[in-house]
Amino acid sequence: MADMAAFRAAVAAWAAGAPGDDAARTIAAGPPIRTTVLLEGPSDVAAVEALATSRGRDLPGDGICVLAMGGAMSVGRFARFLGPNGLGLHLTGLCDERERDFYVRGWAGAGADVRDFFVCRADLEDELIRALGVGRVTELIAAEGDLRALETFLQQPAQRTRPAPQQLRRFLGTKKGRKIHYGRVLAAALPPDRVPAPLAGLFAVL
Repeated sequence: MADMAAFRAAVAAWAAGAPGDDAARTIAAGPPIRTTVLLEGPSDVAAVEALATSRGRDLPGDGICVLAMGGAMSVGRFARFLGPNGLGLHLTGLCDERERDFYVRGWAGAGADVRDFFVCRADLEDELIRALGVGRVTELIAAEGDLRALETFLQQPAQRTRPAPQQLRRFLGTKKGRKIHYGRVLAAALPPDRVPAPLAGLFAVL
């Protein structure tokens, strides 16, 4: 099994301007990494890894590295470095609808198949909330001990006129680490027949 932590660290060093490309190439070569899943941030990584666990998938064991880029506008650099024209890895990933053009250009510049990334309507949290439903998401928030915080948040004047799914989506971003935590919680709670289309498409190519 490839050392995914070391590979991520080498790619992060390269992205920060340090000489991490040789280390990344060495790690990717053996045991081989065959696919990189490019995601915008750590909450997306948490959701994808949680869904993999719930499906009994061992992504590292299958040579699949799930990688947060720190923002969708970086996708061109990451795709060129990691994709067919760089390290030669298969690229896939998720993006928000508003970031689609960044991914299209990034995939094209890397020589990758533009059919192999998948688009969320607003973002991944929105997809998860709509798939589970407001009632189920509220139950999960209560089970995690955050119901009082949610109720306080919903009393804010700015929230009272928003649709309930938007309220929940905004709540998940109100505290550091909350989006990451609930990315994992919500993805793990998905029934097999309620997996959002972008996630289902992603796992179909992994």
